[in-house]
Amino acid sequence: MKKAQSDTLGFVPQKDIVYNKLLPYAEKLDDESNDILSKIKGNLCRAVQLREIWPGVLFWTRKLSTYMRLYGRKFSKEDHVLFIKLLYELVTIPKLEISMMQGLARLLINLLKKRELLSRDALELNWRPLYELYDRILFSKTEHLGLNWFPNSPRPRSSSKHLMIKLVQRCSVENVLKTLVKSCRPYFPESASQEMLDEWRPLLCPFDVTMLKAISYFELFLPTTLPPELHCKGFKLWFDEFIALWLSVQNLPSWEMHLVNLFARLSNDNIGYIDWDPYIPKIFTRILRSLNLPVGTSQMMVARYVTNAYEIGHVVLWVSSLLGGPSKQAQEQLSGLFNSITSFFHPSNHGRWLMKLMRLLQRLPASMVRRLHRERYRKPTWLTPVPDSHKLTEEDITAFVESMMQPVLLAMFSKTGSMDAAQALQNLALMRPELVIPPVLERTYPALETLTEPHQLTATLSCMIGVARSLVSGGQRYPEGPTHMLPLLMRALPGVDPNDFSKCMITFQFIATFVTLVPLVDCSSALHERTDLTEVEREMCSASAEFEDFVLLFMDRCFALIDSSTLEQTREETETEKMTHLESLVELGLSSTFSTILTQCSLDIFKVALKKVFNFATTNIFETRVAGRMVADMCRAASKCHPAESLKLFVPHCCNAINQIAENEEVLNEEELDKELMWNLQLLSEVTRVDGDKVLPYRSEVVQILQLTLHLKCKQGYTLACNLLHHLLRSSALLYPKEYCSVPGGFHQPISDYLPIKDWGRPGDLWNLDIRWHVPSVEETSFAFYLLDLILQPELQRLQRFAQGEQDMSRDDVLQSLTIIQHCLLGAGSLMPALKGETIPKLVQSMVNLDETTLYTGVEYDDTRENYRDAVCRVMRQLLNYILEHSEDDTKSLFSIIKIISDLLQFKGSHKHEFDSRWKSFNLVKKSMENRLHGRKQHIRALLIDRVMLQHELRKLTVEGCQYRSIHRELMRDLLRLSTSTYSQVRTRAQNVLFTALGTYNFCCRDLIPHVLEFLNPDTSSVSQQQFKGALYCFLGNHGGVCLANLHDWDCIALTWPAIVRSGLSSAMSLEKPSIVRLFDDLADKIHRQYETIGIDFAIEGECSTVAKRLMITGNPLPKEPVPSEEEVAEGVKKQELKNAECVQNYHQLIGDLLEFLNNSNMPWKFEHIAIGFMSLLLRDDRLLPPSAVTFFVKSLNHDSLYVRKVAISAVAGIMKQIKRPHKKVPISPSELCGGKELSGNVAGDRQDNKWLQYDSSSLPRTQKDWDACVFVEKTHWGYYSWPRKLMIYAPLEEQPKQNLTREEMTEREQIIFDHFSDPVFINQFIEFLSLEERKGKDKFSPRRFCLFKGLFRNFGDIFLPLLRPHMERLVADSHESKQRCVAEIISGLIRGSKHWSYAKVEKLWELLCPLLRTALSNITIETYADWGTCIATACESRDPRKLHWLFELLMESPVNGEGGSFVDACRLYVLQGGLAQQEWRVPELLHRLLQYLEPKLTQVYKNVRERIGSVLTYIFMIDVNLPCTQPTTSPRISDFTERILLQLKPLTDGDEEIQNHVVEENEVGEQDERTQAIKLLKTVLKWLIASAGRSFSTAVPEQLRLLPLLFKIAPVENDDSYDELKRDAKTCLSLMSQGLLYPEQIPMVLRGLREIAGSSSWHARYTVLTYLQIMVFYNLFTFMNDQQSVNEVRALVVRLLEDEQLEVREMAATTLSGFLQCNFLSMDAPMQAHFEALCKTRLPKKRKRELGSTVDTIPSADLMRRHAGVLGLSACILSSPYDVPTWMPQLLMDLSAHLNDTQPIEMSVKKTLSNFRRTHHDNWQQHKQQFTDDQLLVLTDLLVSPCYYA
Repeated sequence: MKKAQSDTLGFVPQKDIVYNKLLPYAEKLDDESNDILSKIKGNLCRAVQLREIWPGVLFWTRKLSTYMRLYGRKFSKEDHVLFIKLLYELVTIPKLEISMMQGLARLLINLLKKRELLSRDALELNWRPLYELYDRILFSKTEHLGLNWFPNSPRPRSSSKHLMIKLVQRCSVENVLKTLVKSCRPYFPESASQEMLDEWRPLLCPFDVTMLKAISYFELFLPTTLPPELHCKGFKLWFDEFIALWLSVQNLPSWEMHLVNLFARLSNDNIGYIDWDPYIPKIFTRILRSLNLPVGTSQMMVARYVTNAYEIGHVVLWVSSLLGGPSKQAQEQLSGLFNSITSFFHPSNHGRWLMKLMRLLQRLPASMVRRLHRERYRKPTWLTPVPDSHKLTEEDITAFVESMMQPVLLAMFSKTGSMDAAQALQNLALMRPELVIPPVLERTYPALETLTEPHQLTATLSCMIGVARSLVSGGQRYPEGPTHMLPLLMRALPGVDPNDFSKCMITFQFIATFVTLVPLVDCSSALHERTDLTEVEREMCSASAEFEDFVLLFMDRCFALIDSSTLEQTREETETEKMTHLESLVELGLSSTFSTILTQCSLDIFKVALKKVFNFATTNIFETRVAGRMVADMCRAASKCHPAESLKLFVPHCCNAINQIAENEEVLNEEELDKELMWNLQLLSEVTRVDGDKVLPYRSEVVQILQLTLHLKCKQGYTLACNLLHHLLRSSALLYPKEYCSVPGGFHQPISDYLPIKDWGRPGDLWNLDIRWHVPSVEETSFAFYLLDLILQPELQRLQRFAQGEQDMSRDDVLQSLTIIQHCLLGAGSLMPALKGETIPKLVQSMVNLDETTLYTGVEYDDTRENYRDAVCRVMRQLLNYILEHSEDDTKSLFSIIKIISDLLQFKGSHKHEFDSRWKSFNLVKKSMENRLHGRKQHIRALLIDRVMLQHELRKLTVEGCQYRSIHRELMRDLLRLSTSTYSQVRTRAQNVLFTALGTYNFCCRDLIPHVLEFLNPDTSSVSQQQFKGALYCFLGNHGGVCLANLHDWDCIALTWPAIVRSGLSSAMSLEKPSIVRLFDDLADKIHRQYETIGIDFAIEGECSTVAKRLMITGNPLPKEPVPSEEEVAEGVKKQELKNAECVQNYHQLIGDLLEFLNNSNMPWKFEHIAIGFMSLLLRDDRLLPPSAVTFFVKSLNHDSLYVRKVAISAVAGIMKQIKRPHKKVPISPSELCGGKELSGNVAGDRQDNKWLQYDSSSLPRTQKDWDACVFVEKTHWGYYSWPRKLMIYAPLEEQPKQNLTREEMTEREQIIFDHFSDPVFINQFIEFLSLEERKGKDKFSPRRFCLFKGLFRNFGDIFLPLLRPHMERLVADSHESKQRCVAEIISGLIRGSKHWSYAKVEKLWELLCPLLRTALSNITIETYADWGTCIATACESRDPRKLHWLFELLMESPVNGEGGSFVDACRLYVLQGGLAQQEWRVPELLHRLLQYLEPKLTQVYKNVRERIGSVLTYIFMIDVNLPCTQPTTSPRISDFTERILLQLKPLTDGDEEIQNHVVEENEVGEQDERTQAIKLLKTVLKWLIASAGRSFSTAVPEQLRLLPLLFKIAPVENDDSYDELKRDAKTCLSLMSQGLLYPEQIPMVLRGLREIAGSSSWHARYTVLTYLQIMVFYNLFTFMNDQQSVNEVRALVVRLLEDEQLEVREMAATTLSGFLQCNFLSMDAPMQAHFEALCKTRLPKKRKRELGSTVDTIPSADLMRRHAGVLGLSACILSSPYDVPTWMPQLLMDLSAHLNDTQPIEMSVKKTLSNFRRTHHDNWQQHKQQFTDDQLLVLTDLLVSPCYYA
């Protein structure tokens, strides 16, 4: 087949869509596709060479993507490669407009999608252009200043509603780029990995935001699919470094997820080439931690865990690629993981973590199936195969499925619904049906029996649907599967229940799914005839005798359902007569299930069923709205399956009935028709929806009925007749498959030759689908035209006479005629050729041809017959004019006309929305029944036929690039007239049709816009309000359609924007009408939301045209278009330059127009705002704003309106950026500066060669000479990890642009700004406005105003300082928050703007600023401290600390001095922290000084100062990280600090008495004793520990361990909030510490610490050890389990504490033990059980006869404790499996029950255990019962039933 095809095509196609070959006209497609492809190649390449991006390149790339939708990748390999190269060059053109880039990128992604088609040898793509594109857009330097509008970037004006939409869309450009990089990644050259590492390694500074940027770049770009021989140039370069980095961070910083994603991809692409074993326990521990499960009793969550968890999709990929291979370690850990989290899946547990767990459950089996498919069934490709040693073996699969079964079965009944579990089961059953299906069946059978638990039923049925295919097809693994099918079907029937909607729907789905897979044929006769059957096959044969009963019973249930839902029963007449939404769903479910059943029946069963339906339908009369539709649907299903037999019964019956009733004349004129007539008419119209040739024998009867009924008076009656007409025309005019049986040819052979049970669950065979197509015959076509001549012709003549005023018709008659016409169009639309007419020339200029492509869809149009489409069109236009002139209120007729116009324009036999919903449902069914394991399109036959049909419909609906002809223009003007007519409903319907049409025809918007603008023009006087509103709506467009006001094109925007603003002067515009105001708001909002910067430069690089030239001359089919000559190319370049000039001219014109309106004093304020909004969108980074606009914006800074001022502030900040003069940079070599040689190898951190970057107070630049000699490096991350190849720094001052220009030296724009800001009046007013309060209490430091000031001082130096200085001094002294905020914004702008000032100026600046800042810091208040913090942090960001030494020295001047009270101290620390945190690792000296200064002050009294100091300490020690290959830091270290702290805490650690919080009296003078000091110190230390838990990258375990004993002593046991701060903090701190990540080498140390504390005298401490242990073990589960020694130690510790003397500790130990058993950390082995049983047998001495006076029990307590310990141990075992009954449990329960009458506290524990057991096992007691013997059950029942009180 391939060979023959390549001969006709002239090339071997890469991969075409197979379904095309099954279409009835397949033989014509090769020529058609060749023709289209050669046109695409020719015109696209010509457009590129002629430099015409728009419309040429865009038009033809769109054609290429349509071509791929229709034919797949049907081009030769050479073409494929060249297409990719051409698009790659186009996408990476630097100046390309973003929206164009997105369109081209999507096409490129599509071309690269199937990577197996092109190997690395065929294609190589360079990574750098992509990186530059990505960086330019995602990290744009100018976007935040409003100089670049990207698609959907956040806009200044928007409501919260739009914010949500924006988040979704904003991602769109980002997602497109990410997907593009992913698609190109396999083709990066082999040198790419090393180049990327060199490029991004210098950014790896863990304290900086660049870390996230670098790691996310690595994740996105690093190639992982290199072949094994190139691994040394691939992952081996970075793997060790990155995995070490990952293993050493702890608190989930945001970049850790990117590393996980990278490792997941790496391991999936290179299974078997990386040894993961050493890392596996660590990987699983981290996955478990990332799930955020709640453990223990009182757990605090660290905030950052909640947001930054790993993406489940990548975790699953990683896990599934670790399995298999020689070591089985990964599977052990995975089983451990599921064992430990199984109980979380139980339906009674619920929380925010549940979604993650469910996703894990659903995706892991899918990922395994994908991997198995790749290893066993996929065609080998150029990608590295999995080596045999690491392929999954059968044991691996079994182990995997077993480990997942328990959680999946629990999740079936989850609160989130059963979908996740059903998908998991579907994939698990593909691998191991024998393990998966039986337990599901065990749950399904009881669920089908109960009536009281509907949720259980729906859950089990949806899971059964998932495993249906595996069950029915049996196979060697699960041969007895099919025998369950009939029992299941029979038991499901009661689910067809009129009272429970969801149950009904799932039952329909269940039955339909099973029946689709199985032929319903009675094979029981084969038992006697065939001897070669297996046991199971015999069983299936005998069971198949029940099929007939099943079908009949099903029909009975359906009839009952129909009877209970007739209209009279369900609602009163007064309500609506339409079906409700639920009813229509039930109708759909019923009809599709029934038609599936009949399709799959043998002829015998079908005949019985047909008779039954016929009797039901003809013996009753149904109303036609609800029940009637359902019955008619069932009849239609029957007649579709076997048309001849069915029509023989139905047609004569219906025709007779109708004729009899219609014999007397007056029936036809009644308003309310006879019920029987209606019902028969409805039945007839449905049963005739069958193959056209089967209806032909009855044509005379049917035509007679049509003539009788089409002109009935009753609307419902003639609508049914129209349906009949529509169905007759459709069935004779369309192409469609006639049957959807699961086996080609049906089941009609005798049993002896063909045994249907062999075909249960059999997939369709794509190559022998044998579709029976219905292709219209000559007879049928002529019948269709006969009907049109007979029925349509007279209607058209009547309406024409009416429209010319020659004949009167009532409105009802007009509507009736229109209805008939509409149904004729719907029925025979496919037979009518499209509308003809002249094309409209000159809409756009183009040098390539822009023709439409016509696709053949199996219809040959007959030119000899009349073209009714043209005729209808003619009459409709006349009629429309007449109605709008004479009776505009006849809205029903207008609705009908609008519908007809829409069909005239587009309808060719199917509607787009129907197609979309079919495509969707096809995908749903495919998903629920596909076999992902074997792949290769093994779908059932019906699905495959459906897919071929969809391909045919897709071809019918493809209307790409239609020519815009005169007839379309006329119809569109009619639609516009309707869109601006009087009635709003008419307007909206017409507008929707208009929007669809606008999207269909090329460039028609340009033709229509001027007509819409007419209505908005203030000079046209006769515009009504309705017309005005209609025109605005036409501009607004519908959701997702074309928005006329915002086409991405200068010609259009230059027209529409000024018109919108000018419409404010129109007489029809009134701001009193809220609807109009809302419209303008929406319009402005939509433009702001959708606008993206429109390109001005449309150049195409030379490289593109060379590729294009090559594409034109290689490979078949060769284009017919000639390669452009030199002259043409020259002309193209000239045109393109002209176009650029035109764009610039349009740009200036538009700004000029908007400014002209803004200066018009009559303009309402609303429109002034709209115009200013538009202006702000027109700022760009490649064109300066015209001076007039600059003047306008600067003046607007002092406008009265707040909105205008805000826009102006943003705009002026942007203008400052535009006019900034570029500063020169020069490269330097870092190694020369430090005088040393470059270090070899990777060493990060503080080294000799980056020491010169750090702050050193002995060598600060304090003189002009030092300042000039100092090399300033502004960015903080340079030099920490490694140096870049070339470090760029600014050139010396004399090479930079001149500062402090005189007015004459300035450019025009600079002069405008200079004049305004030098004017004291302007400045006064400006500052006055800035220091107003906008919304009380809500205002924050504004980055926009900061940008404005920064730009001002950067561009103009210190010219304006003298004017601003008095204002700043005044504002600083005023403590109002708005004044303080204003001065903070100015100061931060000043400091950042002084980056390039000379030393003299900077020195003067700080002389002015230091006193100001001192005043500000002493006046700081609760409202303003955050603003000052932001101010200083902003000022220090990305600045060399040595440049700001004045600021740092000022901030370090004793921040905590008590002046102004504790609050001011805390605020000063906050501000200082803001500055130092920005500087990260470059100020170790300042950090040391600060620590020295703070240490004596750690015993602060005030809580707020303590908390702030805690936070500051976190930042001080932040730099002390233990990352791999990082030098020890020169900043302060935690270990030294802890040593000093412990010394001071000695008084607390030595003593044994209770530590009470010490409350200090305010007036207490003198030294307090050491102990009080120590308590205060401890409080601050706790604050520091709590603050650093979530922030630092690594926890200092050894240091914290030494504080543990102290914390255990203090932490309270009960959950009580009345405790003082100290105890609460201790408890929080312990909870956070216990969640920390431990490394294997730290575990023994921690356990040693815990053992010591467990021996302490305070029972609180012993109790807390247990809670700490629970959380610590769970959060480090696999690290612990990997080390047997530690497991034994933990066990010993818990067992020891079970015998503690304090009751609470014993009980807690039991809880801990049961938790450990439950997550399989410890196992219940014989020695342990024996130990507990022995303890239980400890004898208690007999109670002596008590003496009367004695109240004391004298039982020796040690014995009692031991006995209690034994009982608690046993109960821990029982409670450890709450949802099932293991084999050892019955015996233990018996042992326990013996202690029910022991003394307290034993009796209490036993009772508690038993009641818990009863509670957790109650749900599934029926299953659990089977584990016990009868005697045990008797004892149990006695125990669990409460004793009778009267006994």
